[in-house]
Amino acid sequence: MQIEGRNAVLEALKKEIPLDVIYVSKDSKEGSIRKIISMAKEKKIILKQTDRMKLEQMTETAAHQGVIALTMDYAYSTVEEILASVKMQNKTGFLLILDEIEDPHNLGALIRSAEGAGVDGVILPKRRSATVNATVEKTSAGAVSYMKVARVTNISQTIELLKKENYWVYGLDMDGTEYTQNDWSGNIAIVVGNEGKGMGRLVRQHCDKILSIPMKGQIQSLNASVAGSVILFEASKQRGTK
Repeated sequence: MQIEGRNAVLEALKKEIPLDVIYVSKDSKEGSIRKIISMAKEKKIILKQTDRMKLEQMTETAAHQGVIALTMDYAYSTVEEILASVKMQNKTGFLLILDEIEDPHNLGALIRSAEGAGVDGVILPKRRSATVNATVEKTSAGAVSYMKVARVTNISQTIELLKKENYWVYGLDMDGTEYTQNDWSGNIAIVVGNEGKGMGRLVRQHCDKILSIPMKGQIQSLNASVAGSVILFEASKQRGTK
């Protein structure tokens, strides 16, 4: 997997993500690039200085900013590992479930918001969903390095597993209770659906409650990553997490 962009590579270095090699443009030596080079040397990571044409050929995001790091495939967590981590910290769980988010930019933006809101883990389906790749790394501004992400075969079954662990599951859709009126305390999981069709029918049926964001203009819905971010930070505010 590739990690592209100065902030994303810096965060990977700080998080000690295993990096095989870092490619740096020969004409980029200032500021954060200098810090990347210094940290890579300190950690004994292979550095290769190359020209921008090589980076343009390698890039998957078209926004490499003069640096691309190569690493092993992203190491996904399991739902069980996420739940165990929550219990180990002796806290109430705060999870985000993404039902068929297909755009990697939306996935990256949601992971970035989730990390900022204090979410403990993100859950994705294995099918019909974007995966963690260079675009997600870049869009998340490195937040992927700090977030546990799990992939599951069946979202509905996972929701039932969470309920057995005393989680309340709230789905985001257009025709629900206003989100500001919800009680966000305790163990919670928030479900954000597909960019076009929203949550699947079965996933919706398994949610404990459906919540919505009131719209006052002519447009009746928000982009999935924007809507998810609004909900995440409202929940974070009420829960007292950062």
